[in-house]
Amino acid sequence: MSQTTTDPRLLRAPPKRPLRLSWSDERVRGIVWQIVVVAIVGSIFWWLWSNTVHNLEVRRIATGFGFLWREAGLPIAESLIPYSPTDTYFRALLVGVLNTLKVAVVGIILATILGTLIGIARLSRNWLLAKLAGVYVEVIRDLPLLLQLLFWYAILQSLPGPRQALHPIGGVYLSNRGLLLPGLVWEPGFTWAVVAFLLGLAGTWLYRRQARAKQMQDGQPRRVWPVGLLLLVGVPVAIWAALGAPTTVDWPVLRGFNFRGGLLVSPEYFALLLGLVLYTAGFIAEIVRAGILAVPHGQWEAAQALGLRPPAVLKLIVLPQALRVIVPPMTSQYLNLTKNSSLAVAIGYQDIVSIANTTLNQTGQAIEGIAIIMLVYLTISLSISLFMNWYNAKIALVER
Repeated sequence: MSQTTTDPRLLRAPPKRPLRLSWSDERVRGIVWQIVVVAIVGSIFWWLWSNTVHNLEVRRIATGFGFLWREAGLPIAESLIPYSPTDTYFRALLVGVLNTLKVAVVGIILATILGTLIGIARLSRNWLLAKLAGVYVEVIRDLPLLLQLLFWYAILQSLPGPRQALHPIGGVYLSNRGLLLPGLVWEPGFTWAVVAFLLGLAGTWLYRRQARAKQMQDGQPRRVWPVGLLLLVGVPVAIWAALGAPTTVDWPVLRGFNFRGGLLVSPEYFALLLGLVLYTAGFIAEIVRAGILAVPHGQWEAAQALGLRPPAVLKLIVLPQALRVIVPPMTSQYLNLTKNSSLAVAIGYQDIVSIANTTLNQTGQAIEGIAIIMLVYLTISLSISLFMNWYNAKIALVER
């Protein structure tokens, strides 16, 4: 029997063809066309920039960002940081950025939870629950978001005044002035406890990685939860107790024609958050439903054959596999929610768009104002995309 041999020289990659400086070479043509396109695009941008600068000089319109350090004189109803009209435009815009983040972050969390529950409910064997979830999705997605925001804002404005405020439970009041909740008086003990919790979170993650690495070496599983419980609960509570265990609660109290104290959720913020969460949850529900249906039905049957109940099958087997289908379109919904928050100007919530518009009207710095808005939304959107892409790559199946 003859044995076939292969010449090692035949397995080598073919030698690269030398680049000939001739128009007949397609690589030369590709490089030339790229240079031409870049030159045309650069010329267009240069012409737009020079034309803009010339027109501004003719009309004696000042340019630059020096106005950011002038006194704003702009009242802002709510802010996460101390602010007064005597502060600069820079601080006013910073308040707008934080107000936008307050809506986007809380809205993404609540919309994800609500959308996931509704998406699972649409697959329920309970006929009534599945139909109600289906009606919610079909109705909420077909109504314009701006109309929903105006509807919820009108509902909140039609609530009774502070003296006749709704009082469902102790310390909670709902009126046309907003939602009032008991507030915790923040003291240094809470700050250090939060710092300890964040450090404990990082420590737990590192210990979990180390435990997994050791398990891959010797095959012995190691419990992570005792260390996590100590770092995430034990250490922060011990620091909080050592600093005096502050527990002062600021309760809302009706004084005169309005409430004093407590934590106020303004009608504008409440309406905006409610509208964004309900609207985005309708789209997330369909994404979750599609992701679950993308998992082969045999996974359900195999898990049930092992004696697992449906909730455990969904939590431990189906959803982890469905995440690979859910995460990419979910990223788009997070970006949509963030950008849709710019509709806040329609109901009087002062986000970055509202404050930047007022700033450019007062200063005449229209180009700079629009550029600031674009930069803020671009930064937030890219941050969300980078995080979701990292998470998507982390849960992706890797062939080895």
